[in-house]
Amino acid sequence: MYDISDAIRYAGVDDTGRKMFESQYPLPSGMSYNSYVVSGSTHSAILDSVDAEYGDEWLDNLTAALEGRQPDYLVMLHAEPDHSSNIVRALVRWPGMKIVAGKAALQMLPQFFSGVDFAGRLMEVKEGDVIDLGDHRLRFYAAPMVHWPEVMVAFEESESVLFSADAFGRFGAVGLGGGWDDEARRYYANIVGKYGNQVQALLRKLSQLTVDVIAPLHGPVLKSDLGHYLGLYEKWSRYEAERRGVLVAYASVYGGTAAAALALAGMLRASGCEVVAVDLAATDVSEAVSLAFKYDSMVLCSVTLDADMFPAMHRFLHHLQSKGLRGRRVGLVENGSWAPVAARKMSAMLSAMNDMTVVGEPVTIRSRLSDDSLRALRELASQIDS
Repeated sequence: MYDISDAIRYAGVDDTGRKMFESQYPLPSGMSYNSYVVSGSTHSAILDSVDAEYGDEWLDNLTAALEGRQPDYLVMLHAEPDHSSNIVRALVRWPGMKIVAGKAALQMLPQFFSGVDFAGRLMEVKEGDVIDLGDHRLRFYAAPMVHWPEVMVAFEESESVLFSADAFGRFGAVGLGGGWDDEARRYYANIVGKYGNQVQALLRKLSQLTVDVIAPLHGPVLKSDLGHYLGLYEKWSRYEAERRGVLVAYASVYGGTAAAALALAGMLRASGCEVVAVDLAATDVSEAVSLAFKYDSMVLCSVTLDADMFPAMHRFLHHLQSKGLRGRRVGLVENGSWAPVAARKMSAMLSAMNDMTVVGEPVTIRSRLSDDSLRALRELASQIDS
């Protein structure tokens, strides 16, 4: 169903029951772990394994895809356990097969498979090396820190298929369908986002290739409109916004700050702005981070708590800083019944980030909106929209 061609077949699995990825990212639509089989006229290769609990299904899928052939190679583009956990099981099934990977990945193998003797079963490849399968050839390119240091990608030259490792992946089981952009952005921003320079380096390499198909390790195989996906990766890795718009992110206790945030969002919409308002205490931080990557402006609205910003706001800003977001226009709204300091605290965190521009004067609310604070919100809205 997900095969690329008669010679390049899909052998991955869907995990529809998993609720969290890497113990921190919600999976409302599960996750896929992709694996592929390339069958050339003289040799065949498996590309990557799957998560540990899906070993039986994966081996069955490989057996079907191989159609009785003995695989010569198991290519490990990425050593992360959700892609490598069943390598030893495959070696037991096909003892003549060699593991192919870059030097850094091969050095990591014993860390995940203590006590396993890999002597004589490893084949190191480096930038530009080729595995010749007969009428199909796999050429390798290093992609360090996209998003681990050992990552490589492989380009199948006869059908122009890029096996892109974690690049161009997205959250969500393939069989459940769904769009690409939002869940790919959430995946990129939270997992790869810190490494924009390294993604740029990979994109420069890919620009020298004619790629017709992108086959990632998570999410659907991309067979059309590749310029769209490459264009989004170009923007995300440069920390450029996809579009003009405002993320209004708020953290409230008794509703006063929420009311101010929603009033501001309404003012911005009335002026024609695209606006998304999110309650940081009720929205997963990975979604908020994704929206911060999407839009060119933010307004941060936080109540004061314990002489600081609200913890959910602190967590959000910490994630933005750790993922390297930069180049955004930011408005600030604080609330405090007796000693509001949230704006000063938020500003301090923003100052530790690159190229974040605070727009206008912070708006201060005393418990609930007043005529004065409404006027200040209107002024901030006009400045954010300018």
